[in-house]
This record gives sequence, structure tokens and C-alpha cells, in this order.
Amino acid sequence: MRKGQNPAKFVKDVAKPERITAALLNYIPFVSGFYAETLDVLKVSLESMRRDAGLPFDLMVFDNGSCPEVRDFLIREKEEGRIQYLILSEKNMGKGGAWNVMLAGAPGEIIAYTDADVLFSPNWLSRSVELLETFPNVGMVTARPFRTSPELYTSTQEWAKKNATLDEGQFIPWETFLEFNLSLGQTEEENRKVYAETRDWRITYRPERSGAQSKDIIAYAGASHWQFTAYKSTLQKFLPFDMDKPMGQVRQLDKRMNDAGLLRLMVSDPLAMNMSNTLGYLRGELRAEGGRRKMGFGKRVLEIGFIKKLLLAAYNRIFSWYYQ
Repeated sequence: MRKGQNPAKFVKDVAKPERITAALLNYIPFVSGFYAETLDVLKVSLESMRRDAGLPFDLMVFDNGSCPEVRDFLIREKEEGRIQYLILSEKNMGKGGAWNVMLAGAPGEIIAYTDADVLFSPNWLSRSVELLETFPNVGMVTARPFRTSPELYTSTQEWAKKNATLDEGQFIPWETFLEFNLSLGQTEEENRKVYAETRDWRITYRPERSGAQSKDIIAYAGASHWQFTAYKSTLQKFLPFDMDKPMGQVRQLDKRMNDAGLLRLMVSDPLAMNMSNTLGYLRGELRAEGGRRKMGFGKRVLEIGFIKKLLLAAYNRIFSWYYQ
């Protein structure tokens, strides 16, 4: 039998979510080995995201089965008001499984998704939303220009040929191109060849706006699943994602959007940077000029082919024993 009235009946106003939800996916199973610096990387990513994004947003974090140290940190961030929505998964659901929850459950009209190792620059969000709201039929916008697979932005090229000015050339500066690819573990030598043999596709678009002077808006063809801004209503068309591996199948989103005829765009300035699993980029271990890693004797030994192969095989075996 009920006693009294529920006090919630007398509440006249409820909080409304921001129009934009920034959604971050995190997975740190332990804080040693490959993951030794990843908690620090996560902290830097969160701080850079919040610092002068250019637009207000609510922050949603989905933790995909991390270790207790990481969960405790995220809970403190939530309790102190720096995370608005926190989801703690008991197990690693993979990226597809996490996306099914995040992209469907984020309360905002616009979702700005990011992996947990992205370093953001000021106005990353406002610049991304500008492209999202200016261009028609946009699927996703990434806050950095870099060279992506041409087969994944053919629909963008076809639209631009008919409705904008599409130019092909070496528009991304060598230093900007190199710093991103070095963060993926590639070498300067192999990137010089790739840079020389590939091109960028720059789109200049002037929207039709009644009652106001319109201006040219610059974007690059391409985008990527590691960081993107999109309308929630658009993303829901591609749910659910059925991925049987935790990683390696996330290009499904890129391909599906291109197949659906949606635009996949990138802003013209590098406003998002991949830090990977260390803070080496911030420490200057990846130099924009020259692009070489500062590598001591011990590191050079570890990079010898057969030694590297042997040690990585042992590492992968130990990891699988514990976490698969």
C-alpha cells in the first residue's frame, strides 16, 4: 500500500539535454604494457575536448569493460559534473556493440563521436557542425583533413562535381599529412611515397541563403569512424552494427554512408589528432618537421625485424590468455 504522494509529482521543470552530445568510447583493460599510458591519454583527450569546443555539449562516455582504476576515474569525473552520462559495461562489447548503445541512446540531436585517444584543438566542434549544417545530405564530418580510401567517398565526389567546385591536388601540407600518419606507427620514408602518389579532393561550396550574403565554405572529401560529427537521425538508419570482432570492422559505417549517397566530409584544418596509446606526440617524440622518432639504442634493437616479431607474438599470446 502506498503511503503519501511521490514528491516527483510536484516537480514542474526537468533538465533538458544540450542539442549536441559528445560521445566518447573507452577501453583500457589494464594500465601496463601497451596500455601503460592510456589512462593519461584519456585524461588529455577529455580536457582537450572540453576546452573551447566552440559550442556547448553534454558529454557521454561509454566504458567498454575497463579495469577498476579507469572505472574509478570515470565515476569521479561523473560525480564532479564533468561527465553528464556515464555507461559502464561489464564486458567488452566491441566497437559495434558499443555503437549500438551510444548512437541510439545519446540524447542530443547531433552526436560528436570520438575514440578515447583523440587530441582536440579549439573550435573542433563548431567547425564540424558548420559543415554538417551547411552542406546538404551530410552523413558525417571529421575534424581533420587526412587521406582516406577513395572508394569510401565516391558519393561525395559525384555530388561535388554537380553542385560545387571540386579540385584535385596536394592541398594538405606535408607536415600535417605526416604527423597524423606517424601517430599510426608508419615511417617517414613510406609516407613520402604515399604523399607523392595520392591527392586530396577539395570542395568549395557556396550555399544558397535567402536574406543574407553567403560565403564559400571549404571542406575535403572523406571522413572516418575514429572521430565524426553527425545527426543522430542519420546514424540511426545504420543501426544495429553486427560485428563479430572487437576491432577491424568499423569501416562498415564509412562504407554504408557512401553507399547510401551521403556526403562524408572533413574540415580544412587539423583540429583533431590521434595520440594512439602514448603521450609521445605531446612530448615531441613525433616531430612535424623531419618527422622522425627520437629513438635510442634499446629502441632500435627492439625494432629489428625478427626480434620485434618474436616479442609481439609473445605479447599477443599472453594478452589472449587473459582477455579473450
